[in-house]
Amino acid sequence: MARFNRKTKNARRTVNLAGGAAYNQTPELQLVSLLLTSFAQDQFYRGAGQSIKDLARLVAVTDPEFAAKAALYARNEFGMRSITHVLAAQLARRASGQAWARYFYDRIVRRPDDMLEIAATFRGLGGKNMSNAMKKGFAAAFDRFDAYQLAKYRGEGHAFKLVDLVNLVHPVANDRNAEALRLLVAGELKNTDTWEAKLTQAGQEAENEDEKAGLKAEAWAELLNNGKLGYLALLRNLRNIAEQAPAMTPAAIGALTRRDAIKKSLVMPFQILLGMDAIEASKVPEKRRILNALTDALEISLDNVPRFAGKTLVVLDDSGSMTAPARGNGFGNRSCIQLGAVFAAALFKSNDADLMRFSDDASYVKANSRDSMMSIARELVKNARSAGTNFHAIFETAGKAYDRIIILSDMQGWMGVGTPGGVFAQYKKRNDANPFVYSFDLAGYGSLQLPESKVFCLAGFSDKVFDIMKLLESDRRALVNTIRAVPLTADAN
Repeated sequence: MARFNRKTKNARRTVNLAGGAAYNQTPELQLVSLLLTSFAQDQFYRGAGQSIKDLARLVAVTDPEFAAKAALYARNEFGMRSITHVLAAQLARRASGQAWARYFYDRIVRRPDDMLEIAATFRGLGGKNMSNAMKKGFAAAFDRFDAYQLAKYRGEGHAFKLVDLVNLVHPVANDRNAEALRLLVAGELKNTDTWEAKLTQAGQEAENEDEKAGLKAEAWAELLNNGKLGYLALLRNLRNIAEQAPAMTPAAIGALTRRDAIKKSLVMPFQILLGMDAIEASKVPEKRRILNALTDALEISLDNVPRFAGKTLVVLDDSGSMTAPARGNGFGNRSCIQLGAVFAAALFKSNDADLMRFSDDASYVKANSRDSMMSIARELVKNARSAGTNFHAIFETAGKAYDRIIILSDMQGWMGVGTPGGVFAQYKKRNDANPFVYSFDLAGYGSLQLPESKVFCLAGFSDKVFDIMKLLESDRRALVNTIRAVPLTADAN
């Protein structure tokens, strides 16, 4: 979720990946940053391989118990998967012999395939024999899974399958999984009770394409009519439903704009935009009606964006490096500027806020809060300067006192003399202001621009990010304290 503040007197100067002046964070906070922003994908200034190397370096110099807790926090609170799998594999040697190690390898597992990915990564990094802690932790994790979950995540077709893991760690069968484990080892466990399985079964049972189409349409109808498709699954499969079961389009449209479902799912605007992208790229029937429903859903999703007290300035980086992808859980192929624009628009519409853009200079954006979130975001992207990155310009341009300033950027400032601490101080004096500053690092490159006590560098978009922002306004060590409080004992299970 976040990487946090360093006081000026403790900050260490460095050069960021764009060649500009910046400050280093402690290894612990760099580790948290990487965990909460990296999805093991290529970035503008750093490839996936470099991210994994950076993680290995940080794991080697960070207290292993803190690293384990940070991984649990990232996995369990934010759903970060791939990068926590890599850390769990890299941590194996340093965790060996630690009293908490087996509980870490138990609690890092939320789905059976987490174990498969960690084991495969461990081998891929040159590990030969799985540690006893990893074996015992994985064996304990099996206690939580029933036949449905074991069948869904069998890992068939992968180099490391669930049956391989069972044969390696020897989990003790219990009432909920004994029969499933027996069938798994015998090669007879089948996945039959998920919506994915129902569609797969429809395709397998058909004898020709016409029959396959009919069976898939029936499967979608059953899932929608019986409420077996969650809101996020509906968004991901909207195009498939419109193409394969056009008669169910009215039902899908009705489900899209249910305020209670949107609120319960905690869906964020960018996730709805992904569904919109898929429909816009298609030739489905009722395309306009679906897009109109998605536009309505976007506005309803503002209910999930927090309201902050006082006056807020929302600042979007529209420099050239922001065109790099912000890939990850639900990010699709959207660029940092596209993702940032959506959240800038959402925060602007949800709060008493001004809107600003910056690259080699900065300027206020004249936007109407009554305009749709989509139209505001599109205008921000359309008018992006794609120039340099000058953080100084933000505080030189800001013309009033704000309670908080939210900066959406990849944090790769390189213009101006040194870091913008001096112009920030001048801004505060000029406007008699002392704002909280939240820098959302959209790429997780790991350096700070303003090492002040009320400046926080955050990473990731989630309702919990905003909860932490509110905590930080009363406790500047909230994130660090939260991670250190993550339990690593048998009682935690």
